[in-house]
Amino acid sequence: MQRLTNKRILLGITGGIAAYKTAELVRALVTNGADVRVVMTDGAKEFITPLTLQALSGNPVHHSLLDPEAEAGMGHIELAKWADFILIAPASANFIARLTSGMGNDLLTTLCLASIAPLAIAPAMNQAMWADASTQHNLQTLQDLKPIQIWGPDQGQQACGDVGPGRMLEPTELARRLSEQFERNILSGKTITITAGPTREAIDPVRYISNHSSGKMGFALAKAAQEAGAKVNLVAGPVHIPTPERVHRTNIESAQDMLDTVLTLLPQTDIFIGAAAVADYRPADVCDQKIKKNQDEMQIRLVKNPDIIATVAAQDNPPFCVGFAAETQDVISYAKGKLEKKKLNMVIANDVSSQHIGFNTDDNAIIIIDHESTTEYGQASKYVLSQKIIEHIAKKLS
Repeated sequence: MQRLTNKRILLGITGGIAAYKTAELVRALVTNGADVRVVMTDGAKEFITPLTLQALSGNPVHHSLLDPEAEAGMGHIELAKWADFILIAPASANFIARLTSGMGNDLLTTLCLASIAPLAIAPAMNQAMWADASTQHNLQTLQDLKPIQIWGPDQGQQACGDVGPGRMLEPTELARRLSEQFERNILSGKTITITAGPTREAIDPVRYISNHSSGKMGFALAKAAQEAGAKVNLVAGPVHIPTPERVHRTNIESAQDMLDTVLTLLPQTDIFIGAAAVADYRPADVCDQKIKKNQDEMQIRLVKNPDIIATVAAQDNPPFCVGFAAETQDVISYAKGKLEKKKLNMVIANDVSSQHIGFNTDDNAIIIIDHESTTEYGQASKYVLSQKIIEHIAKKLS
């Protein structure tokens, strides 16, 4: 279950005897490298203590919607944005009913409403409650309303002595299914080339022109694409981020270096994603020696850098081309103009005027624009948004 490494799992626990099994589930997730945050309902605390789950997860346990300490740090909306995946285990009949009704009357239901992260529930209840028409109606309604996964229940003897469906799946099985969520092969057989990070345009041997790009979005895309079954080539500017597992990385400095590398990879590329923040201009002349600070002013003549994404899209047999439009105003308008002008298949637009998303942050908010539709995703982790982008690309290709 190595796919769980560094994944941010939000585990919701509701009231039911199966709540005692969540200690084993948390241990399994943490042992396999996941970062786990636990959210409990009031009913859940009657079956297992928050202190136990805090000790096992290594993180504070959340249970109050209006907790002043939580709001000062990681409040309910921050938790919703933080999660890569939300699992409710056990999910009681009461919780399922409230979730179906769109209620947000406690922390856990509010998180489910506020997050765009994938969601799964592991039902656990008496076999008669499971078979009740209301419960089955709620489950069907949930699946009609949103892309929710229902894991279980299992068959067997229950705590009340009844025998039948209603047991929560075992913790090892839930951990296995969670791991599989990061192994979707929707791009199996495809090769993706992704550019990431900034470029550096030399002025002299010690100075350069660059920008604030951290490379986090491009690296998140590489990770999501690899987990979707693609072969991934990552062409990265100067950033200090570990290479995602099973991703081939090439480090470059300048825009010309990046273009040269991309063109060598292009014959084997099915999908090209230009997520790098390429410097628009470079110095016309690069000094061989360090420029001395002898004058109060210094003038540098700049020339335009090659347009990498436009060059790729203009090839005789171009790959599926996805560009990024980082804007501070008129975001959608500029992004649509880029889509048409550069003959791209898709543009990912984001507003970089906010300090809380975009450059040098773990979160982003994006608008996916293609020739048929515009889809907006609010603030979430760059990994979750990368999954959404990969899903959109896969749908277009299919």
